[in-house]
Amino acid sequence: MRMNSGRGELLGSPRTVEARATRSMLSRRRVLIIIGAVAGLPLLPCADLPADAARLHRWQGTSLGSPSYILLHHPDRGVADRAVADCVAEIERLEKQFGLYRSDSEIARLNSHGRLEAPSHDFLTLLSECQRFYELSGGAFDVTVQPLWDLYAAHFFGSANPPPEGPEQRVIEQALTLVGWAGVDITSRHVAVARRGMALTLNGIAQGYLTDRIVDILHTHGCDRVLADMGRSEIRLVGQRPDGEAWRVGIADPLAPTRVAVTLELADRCVSTSGGYGTRFEATGRHHHLFDPKTGTSASHYIAVTVVAGSTMVADALSTALYVTPPEDAGRLLAAFPGAEVLVTRPDGSQQKLPG
Repeated sequence: MRMNSGRGELLGSPRTVEARATRSMLSRRRVLIIIGAVAGLPLLPCADLPADAARLHRWQGTSLGSPSYILLHHPDRGVADRAVADCVAEIERLEKQFGLYRSDSEIARLNSHGRLEAPSHDFLTLLSECQRFYELSGGAFDVTVQPLWDLYAAHFFGSANPPPEGPEQRVIEQALTLVGWAGVDITSRHVAVARRGMALTLNGIAQGYLTDRIVDILHTHGCDRVLADMGRSEIRLVGQRPDGEAWRVGIADPLAPTRVAVTLELADRCVSTSGGYGTRFEATGRHHHLFDPKTGTSASHYIAVTVVAGSTMVADALSTALYVTPPEDAGRLLAAFPGAEVLVTRPDGSQQKLPG
């Protein structure tokens, strides 16, 4: 990875209908923020590519509720079209498993009923990875924090003038009784939670998992030059650009997110950025979506964590886990991923590369 510093322009109750609408509103706000100030927006306008750009094929749509983009280079338009069609079918398939706000998805049914019978292979595989990251991070990565999301969404969006300091401590403590990976029971036949009101979110890992699946499909079609941006903060880059240069990815400045703080030049790598500025419950950004499962409040060790790794799922989950993990414990987590490269941004705006 080559890194260039600099600045430039960046192209209530969780079961009620009202709460679902609130969560959907927050999701759309997150998407709008990421579209306008994305951590990880590709800086490759097609106008800058050579004449061979005629062999470039694009797809734009959504996956798991986020704007998504595939750019692939292939000499045969028919092959490229079939590859993209298979990718779209895979997105639809995985949304039926991981789509948090899709009522017929596996995770939505688990959250609604507290139990899911006959979970799919992908669902079990992803939960196994969630357990691995939970253990490696000492509990910092915990997908059972959805009740905290519901609590903060209800507090900040449930009334016209919510108290800016956030939910009361006693209410946070009540929500924390519904948080804890130990309360998830997983077998090959079912997934269940121990207490009524517990709920899971896979938003810190599922987008990366989906991205890797998309690239696997493109590989089967012989596509070896690909940019897959399936969430605006998780990107996988296959091979090099058609002109032989490395792909260029811009990382937003967390303190001025309409500008680029760092440009990465990458080939055959994956990058993910986690930052509280992506989904803020209020203007200051003190309260955001990256919760510490031990305290029930938003993590504040960093304002952004970018991870470059060989797997998008690993980059996605690791950036989330590191954001919540106390800095003194980060080394233990990173030791499990020796090939990963990490750039953290502290609250004062200073940056540091962590050894991986």
